[in-house]
Amino acid sequence: MSIPSDMTFETALARLEKIVEKMDSGEPSLEEALKLFSEGTELVRYCSSVIEDAEGKLEVLVQGKDGRDVAVPFEEFNSGDEDREDDEA
Repeated sequence: MSIPSDMTFETALARLEKIVEKMDSGEPSLEEALKLFSEGTELVRYCSSVIEDAEGKLEVLVQGKDGRDVAVPFEEFNSGDEDREDDEA
């Protein structure tokens, strides 16, 4: 299966949830379970890439050393590289 170009994150996530439910039920044959696993793997990759793209567009507002608010890219904030004062005095 390849991900359709018009698939949304929400549609992919809903399909992934259905796959997990079906796999958890123990209902599918081994052959069907392998196909579902393969589809699920593709959906996880797609969802992860959508999330990574969204994180790249996000900014976090933090207080700089001078007390003014500064917009910092999410990735910088998430990695702890932003220029913030320590809580210790």
